[in-house]
Formats: sequence, C-alpha cells, structure tokens
Amino acid sequence: MADRPSIRTPLARVRGLGSAKHGTETFMLERLTSAALLILVIYIVAVVIMLVGEPRDAVLSIVGSIYVAPALIGFILVSCVHMRLGMQSIIEDYCHATVLKSLLLIANWLFCWAVALASLFAVLLISFR
Repeated sequence: MADRPSIRTPLARVRGLGSAKHGTETFMLERLTSAALLILVIYIVAVVIMLVGEPRDAVLSIVGSIYVAPALIGFILVSCVHMRLGMQSIIEDYCHATVLKSLLLIANWLFCWAVALASLFAVLLISFR
C-alpha cells in the first residue's frame, strides 16, 4: 500500500497532541498532586502519631489549631483532586461506551467533590467549635 499523506498539519505533528489534547496536562497534574501529597502525608502522619493516647479534647484542640487545620484542609483538597484524576484516567482508558463513560466521569466528579465538601465541613466544624 502506498504511503498516504497525513491529514494532520505540520504544527499538529510537532506539538504531538492527540485527539484529546489534554494528556500531558493531566499527567503533570497527577505528578504534582502526588508530590504534594507526599509532603502532606508525612506531616499528617506525624501529627496522628503525636496524638495517639491523648484525650478527646486535646485531639480536637490540636486538630483545630492554626498549624494542623490548614494542612488537613490542603491534604483533603489535594487528595480529592488526585483521586479524581486517577479515576478519570482509569475510566477514559477502560470504558469504551460513550454514554457510560460520560456518566461515569460525571459520577466520579460528583463523588470526589462530595467527599471533599464533607471532609472540609468536618474540619471546619472542629476548627470553629
């Protein structure tokens, strides 16, 4: 079979973007959130280890403090974004039915935001009690 001319423009071939045009952005955002989570998890685990065996009131006051609550909020937000991106990649790679894929992507987005909002609400309740 003879070589067919490509229908892609030279600029499209140089950029290397596929049909979705967002693969690199998602890839980099997944790596950025995982690096941020690495730092935040170390801090959160250290706080949890420090709180083992403490009474409830002490735990609530430390979790609601100005040093722990913002880190916990950051951990919640970054982990929910990371979770959404990971599940989105899985859905896009393994679900081939268009309608089902769209429904799953919407459900993934809604679930991640529901988890984030419920978790943020809990941390804010503890912080402003």
